[in-house]
Amino acid sequence: MKKLVLSCVLVLAMSGMVLADTFGIGANQFTIDFVNISGATNPASGYGIVNNDYRMGTYEITNDQWDKFKTAYGWVSGYPGNAYNESSTYTGTNVPTNCVSWYEAAQFVNWLNTSTGHEVAYKFTGTQNTNGYTLATWSAAEADGGTNLYRHKDAMYYLPTEDEWVKAGYWNGTMLQTYATKAGDTLFQGNGTNGGWNYCDPVNGPYVPEGPWNVGSGSQELNGTYDMMGNVWEWMESPYTSGDYGIDSLRGLRGDCFYSADDYHLSSSWRYTAPPYDEYGYYGFRVASVPEPCSMVLLCLGGLALMRKRRA
Repeated sequence: MKKLVLSCVLVLAMSGMVLADTFGIGANQFTIDFVNISGATNPASGYGIVNNDYRMGTYEITNDQWDKFKTAYGWVSGYPGNAYNESSTYTGTNVPTNCVSWYEAAQFVNWLNTSTGHEVAYKFTGTQNTNGYTLATWSAAEADGGTNLYRHKDAMYYLPTEDEWVKAGYWNGTMLQTYATKAGDTLFQGNGTNGGWNYCDPVNGPYVPEGPWNVGSGSQELNGTYDMMGNVWEWMESPYTSGDYGIDSLRGLRGDCFYSADDYHLSSSWRYTAPPYDEYGYYGFRVASVPEPCSMVLLCLGGLALMRKRRA
């Protein structure tokens, strides 16, 4: 344990608390940054109750990361009635990848797992890279927690459930905030250079965004993430209706996007839904993960430091 703590302290000193995982090889290598979310405290009811520690992607997955994945994986296919052939509407390298269906996002996550020696999160049947490659569900014995029939219990990377996403965005340790703003920040429309959030406010805002901006261009949010409000809607792993695990069941989306004209859509209470095969220029996603042992130690060290500070 002492060796693990020492190695983690070294990682902390070297990385500046950036927890990044690496995928791919050579010219197609990329990293995904994560922030730690603690399971120690939770809302009393409603969304955001997650009792375990986990990691949430700091940023939405970008076109660059998506394109490097496709180079390694091949044609991303799956739903027989709706082959995945849409290219990103917004093509900047560092804008969030878009026109991505839930099924496509699930295959991205599966590749993150298999390319790093972990179990896939989502069960597909048929032949990869054909229209017959379709989603199935896990048995209760294989499922995460015995009840989440979409996610395998041994997966390292996955799409966040609605509870995981909401907690990472809005939980401040005491309550779910209306917006994901840090203490002292106000909700305002940004322009990609001086913070704020990327959403359309034609009444009070200075302009209507033309599309998503580069991830991380806005203000840092409550728990260290960016763009959980605005930019693009993000796919939830969860079915929109709790317990409805049909393979084509409606999925939740959260966070609003650049074209929305109501800042209420940025709030913790707003939900959106779509079929998992939909592909639009305002749909994207981010990835969540089981914490690495090093991440868990760093989280504990942070808690100890906070306790010492309070006692001082």
